[in-house]
Formats: sequence, C-alpha cells, structure tokens
Amino acid sequence: MAAAAATASLFPVSSPKPHSGGKTSGKHGNESCSVEMRGIKTKSVNSGGIQVKADAQAPTEVNGSRTRVMNGLKTDDSSASHGQRTFINQLPDWSMLLAAIRTIFLAAEKQWMLLEWKTKRPDTLVEIDTFGLGRIVQDGFLFRQNFSIRSYEIGADRNASIETLMNHLQETALNHAKSVGLVGDGFATPEMCKRNLFWAVTKMRVVVDHYPTWSDVVQVSTWVAQNGKNSMRRDWLLRDSKTGEILTRASSSWIMMNKETRRLSRIPDEVRREIEHYFVDAPPVVDDDCRKLPKLEETTADYVHNGLTPRWSDLDVNLHVNNVKYIGWILAGVPQVVEKYELASITLEYRRECRKDSVLKSLASVLGGDGSGDNGGIVDSNHVDCQHVLLFESGSDGTPGGEIVKGRTEWRPKYENQIRNIDHLCNGNV
Repeated sequence: MAAAAATASLFPVSSPKPHSGGKTSGKHGNESCSVEMRGIKTKSVNSGGIQVKADAQAPTEVNGSRTRVMNGLKTDDSSASHGQRTFINQLPDWSMLLAAIRTIFLAAEKQWMLLEWKTKRPDTLVEIDTFGLGRIVQDGFLFRQNFSIRSYEIGADRNASIETLMNHLQETALNHAKSVGLVGDGFATPEMCKRNLFWAVTKMRVVVDHYPTWSDVVQVSTWVAQNGKNSMRRDWLLRDSKTGEILTRASSSWIMMNKETRRLSRIPDEVRREIEHYFVDAPPVVDDDCRKLPKLEETTADYVHNGLTPRWSDLDVNLHVNNVKYIGWILAGVPQVVEKYELASITLEYRRECRKDSVLKSLASVLGGDGSGDNGGIVDSNHVDCQHVLLFESGSDGTPGGEIVKGRTEWRPKYENQIRNIDHLCNGNV
C-alpha cells in the first residue's frame, strides 16, 4: 500500500479529458487496473490487491539534471517541484513587516534617549523651543523666542550683522502680537483693520554689547509699554541662550498711520482697549539718546552715496520700505568706518516713509573728525561717532532734499584690532 501511494504521488494520473486520445481501463477491488499512454510502455505492479500499471522508464540525466519523459515531453524535477502551490508558499513575507516594525521601534528608542539626555543635561538647553515659534511667559506680558544664527547671516568678520539682529527683533515683535491674537491684515489689530490703520516706527535705539556668530542660539524677549497718549513703546533683550549673557538691548516708539491718507493718526479708544492689557509698567531697557544732531548737508558731509533705489523685495506689506533696510543704506555711506570698526550702537529717527519709486542719497559725517580727506575724517582712536541722514534725491513720493531718516552711530575697534594693539604693547612698542 505504501509503495503504491509513493508511486502515485510521483506519477499523478488525472482523469482523461474527452477526445484526449488516451485510453484507460480499470477494475475495482482485486481486479487489475491499467493505464495506457501514447508512446509509453507500462507494466503492472501488484500491491495489496491493487494493480497499477505505470511508466517504468527510469529518469535520465542531462547535464547533471534529472529529466523524465512524459507524453513525448521532457520535464525537470526542479521545475516540477516549484509548480505546486501549497499553503506555506502562499503566506505573505512576514520578514519585511517585522523589519519595518523593528525600524520604527529603534527610531522611537533613539528619540526617547535623546530627550532623556537633554533632561539630564540642562546646561545644553536653556529653553525648549523645538520649532522656534516662541512662547508667552510671565503671565502673558512677555514673549520669548529662540533664533539660530545661520551661515548666510554673518559677515566678513564672522559675526552676525546688525541687519540680522534687527530682523530677529522685528520677527519676535510680530510673533508676540500674533500669539495674543492682535494681528490681522497688514500686521494690525482687528480694530485697526476696520479703520485702515497700521503701525509705523518713529524712533529706535539699539545697543550691541557683543555680536553672536555662526551656529550661536540667541534668545529674544520682548514686551510693550505705554508711551504717551498716542504712542506705544516696545523693548527687546537679546541674550545668549546658553549663558544668559545680554548681547543686545533695544527700545522703539510706534505710532499709527492711515493707509489711504498716509498721515499720522491718534490711537482710537477701541484700539487702546485691545492693547492696554498687555502693557508692562517698566522703564526702557536703554536710555534715550536726546543729543541734538547738527544739520547735515552734502557740502559738509564726509561721505556721499547717491542713486539708492529700493527694490520690490525691500517693501513690506504696507507697501513702504521696511525700517531694517534703511540701516544698510546708512552703513553703505561710511565704508571706511565699517571696515575698521564695529557698530556699538545706533539711533534712528524716522521722518518720512519711502516707497518703491523713490531715489535716495545717503550722507554721513564723522563727529569730531580731523577733516582729513585721506582718512575720511576718522581720527585713529578707540571710539568713533558718526551722524547720518537719508534724503530724497528724486521721486514721485517725496520732494528732493526731504529727510527720510536721521541717525547717529557709535563705533568701537573690531576684535582683531584689539588683539593687534595688545600684541603691540607686549612687544614694548608703546
């Protein structure tokens, strides 16, 4: 019985199809059973009362592979074995699914270990601000946000530029207003939008004690305070996020303008009720520079830079030049000072707005200079003061000679100059 079953498994015989040309005959019980296939000789095999006639032709070996001739066709043992479909080989490939699950668990474990490491090392992360969006602190009166100094935000001296710091201050101010729901169309409050009003800065003073460099993370804190009847003051502190050292202090004054008439406007009572809840009763972080600057004209200026024109990218949502852009034009007027000295403070008074069709000129003069044309009026000292003015040269929105921004800058020697002076003293060359 076992031999017959084995033989039948090796040579399965299917029931003949109609008109197949094959002939079968068989007897049940003890009767003989015969199989006749075209071109194949058969012989009878008796086993336990069952007689099976099967092909007795032995497999032949071709090129080291066993083949069998059936019905005039050659079949490989290997190909025949792969053709059968069983329950096992129809199951999905679980190894790929297990590999994906393992990858997910390893990634989750890595993130958990990193978070645990940051918790154990508080010195590496002063404030967690994962996406740099900032957050409200101190009962909603102060907003704080972290910024990483990028490689494209530093200059030839490897320090962040003053424009970079000013942009971070401006971004923090807008995010503060947005986080408390006071930003509508054009960075104005909902009540201001109803009346076509927008904020405009009138004065700004920035004092830089130390400049951050590439990959440094700075923490900017900002808040607002009342500044007279129709003005608002905003202050900033910029710190090193790891050490807490104050790097920059800034204070500014803001008024309202009408979008259509482009004239100053008083603060409506409805707007005042929106913003007065966020006022902080605190003095400015920097003292106001009340020194009066002498009138600066092209005939008395040490530096004159003509033909300045704003690009479309220099305009903000209120369709006038962004206040940070003026700083680049001012500093472009004192190239020799920028190369040798580092900006310590800047005070700007905004007189008129500048729009896209304007043409400007930048005038600058060194205060207390020697008047030497070779050195641009700079006296070789550890402190340089300059006065600046941006004027309309021509344009449809300003009369020629009209003041746009007046400013004063204070400069100190760059760090490399300080090192050179120390080496000079150490060598005995006093």
